[in-house]
Amino acid sequence: METDMNQDQANYALLIDRQTQQFIRHTQSWYPPDATELSVAEQRRIYDAMCREFHAGYPPGISSSDDDQLVASRHYRLASSNLRRELAQIVYFHGGGFVVGGLESHDDVCAEICKATGFDVTAIDYRLCPEHPHPAAFQDALAGVRKVWQAHQVPIIVCGDSAGGNLAAAVSHRLRADSICLAGQVLIYPGLGGDNRCGSYLTHASAPMLTSAEVAYYSAIRHGSPHAREDASSAPLQDTDFSQLPPTVIFSAECDPLADDGRHYRDKLQQSGCQAVWFNEAGLVHGYLRARHSVERAESSFHRITDAINALGEKRWPYSAQ
Repeated sequence: METDMNQDQANYALLIDRQTQQFIRHTQSWYPPDATELSVAEQRRIYDAMCREFHAGYPPGISSSDDDQLVASRHYRLASSNLRRELAQIVYFHGGGFVVGGLESHDDVCAEICKATGFDVTAIDYRLCPEHPHPAAFQDALAGVRKVWQAHQVPIIVCGDSAGGNLAAAVSHRLRADSICLAGQVLIYPGLGGDNRCGSYLTHASAPMLTSAEVAYYSAIRHGSPHAREDASSAPLQDTDFSQLPPTVIFSAECDPLADDGRHYRDKLQQSGCQAVWFNEAGLVHGYLRARHSVERAESSFHRITDAINALGEKRWPYSAQ
């Protein structure tokens, strides 16, 4: 659902339902709203603890194995899906503002995507900031996709949430003239380098789970400066060419300063003749993937996400013009 956003602050008492409010409180009991005021080491410690709290385990039939060659990764496989893995492979990039997260933080999410689609999933453990500023994460993301392509030689769907959505899009921009076949990209509440002076960056500046100030904090850490010049490898919306990009499905959370990035990215792709669709998930907040078992709206969105991955892997485009 598409909404017109004015510059007034959103009324979250009206937008966010009871289940989502409970999810927010549960999350903040483990990862408090002022976490960015802590040291990076402490942020990682409490973020990892929060992720363990929400970990839902693996669905039946899913196994995983780690590989630390070239770039560290974790590979997920459904035992009974030999034919599916010949159609496509998924490469997943986790969220965490380029500062926190890793193979454990989105472990159950990747396992459930594998189960729901039957496609193998490879999660990439890219380097984090501030120890490894941009372009380190982008370079690792690119290397991870090349690694999967060399191993399997089947079309790849790049997928990621938040910072991982940024990496998925940046990789797609870099690889569009490459021999690697990208079947599509699925971007989940991605930060794509939009204009932080207007739109959802103002309307949802004080959103629960992620504020505009926190977006600026993570950007400054990633680039080593709040005034760094961004290009398509760090901010895909800053590219000057949006042609020849793979079919793209974008999921934004309505109550998120990053929401307009998804809409604007869809518009640029459609204007360049690419297939793109954007879902602005009503009443949801940044990080809602962890609410997929407790919030009906998040569960429905997760089904849409896995349906999108299925369609792209099967070379289908089931969406009408949006």
